[in-house]
Amino acid sequence: MTETTNGLPVPGYRPQNRRAVEIVTDNKNTEEFVLRILDDLARDPEVDKRWLAIGRTQIEQGFMAVNRAVFRPDRVQLPEDSDVG
Repeated sequence: MTETTNGLPVPGYRPQNRRAVEIVTDNKNTEEFVLRILDDLARDPEVDKRWLAIGRTQIEQGFMAVNRAVFRPDRVQLPEDSDVG
């Protein structure tokens, strides 16, 4: 039997198995390692801050997309969805 963890108390987030949680935890740790490298680069006056910001945003978006691929949050029902005429 696979151990599951309850999803976040946010609509659309479902329970996750241990493997999914471990994958996303590893991804978050890897992301933090990369972001710290970028923090160091940001302190270098020779680095183009505009391109660094673009790269950082794309890295953050990439990790977010991969984590969503693993956790697969559902779409949510809105109040107006129950108003079937």
